[in-house]
Amino acid sequence: MTGAPRGGVPILRLGDVLVTGLLNELDDKSVIAFTEELTERIVDDRAHGVLIDISRLELIDSFVARTLMELTTTARLLGARVVVAGMRPAVAITLVELGLQLSGVETTLNAEQGMRALGWEKAPAPPTGRGIN
Repeated sequence: MTGAPRGGVPILRLGDVLVTGLLNELDDKSVIAFTEELTERIVDDRAHGVLIDISRLELIDSFVARTLMELTTTARLLGARVVVAGMRPAVAITLVELGLQLSGVETTLNAEQGMRALGWEKAPAPPTGRGIN
């Protein structure tokens, strides 16, 4: 990716997976720009997976929740699997209280589990023991 992202949210590519996140500071206009950019990147990078880390998102409103659902549906139509990682309890409770269901949105507790769900494995630990004498 060259230059700053239009939506103000970095989108990184790791193989065929795009990794990004949502922050509290995003307004509705920024969320829309982020969604458009991520959708374009899925096509341009031929991504098969997308990890959206929301662990820094302390609050969620109905607009952001609906946008996540729409983004997930769009990504699936484009052939990419989306995993939303790191949902805080307060965000989950708010979604329930608002009566919003993220139907079709796969979630994991953290980004590491999300990457594993998308086919990435944690690198094995280096062997321990005696060095060369």
